[in-house]
Amino acid sequence: MALIWCDGILPPMKILTILTLGAALATFTSSVQADATITLTGVHNCCGGCADGIEEAITQAGATADIDDSTVKITAKTEADVKKATDALVAAGYFGEGASAPEVEDAQVKSAKVGGVHLCCGKCVKAVEKAVKSVKGATSHTAKKNSDTFSVEGDFSTKELAAALNKAGFSGRIQ
Repeated sequence: MALIWCDGILPPMKILTILTLGAALATFTSSVQADATITLTGVHNCCGGCADGIEEAITQAGATADIDDSTVKITAKTEADVKKATDALVAAGYFGEGASAPEVEDAQVKSAKVGGVHLCCGKCVKAVEKAVKSVKGATSHTAKKNSDTFSVEGDFSTKELAAALNKAGFSGRIQ
């Protein structure tokens, strides 16, 4: 088969050059690895402080974040890096569907101390309050803006408290 060039047959050196470039391009594109991603939904993000906290947790873990309201897309070079960034986001007090929830001992308690929940503003506190109120038997909380820890009182399940916080887009350590 001959390649036709305007007024005749393409010279053999040009054919060889085109084939070599084509092979090199095919090799290059097949060796480029696509980035790994995960999209988390329902992440608590009510203000600029929340968005900054989300961005910081993910970028410090070596990934990038595309934040659109309560949806966070994490992109990194490998699946392991995506998991590391997702874990960093959870450790920073946020949670979204698609992330692994921290293990919580299922216990019926009268009081629990909760730490590590992201509470940068009054809207964060109101969202935590709504989550706590949804837990059967939980009667009060001490969450305040910028606090590192707060208590929950009543007669409730720690697992239900964790699930309510996760549903509200938060993560925390419950003791």
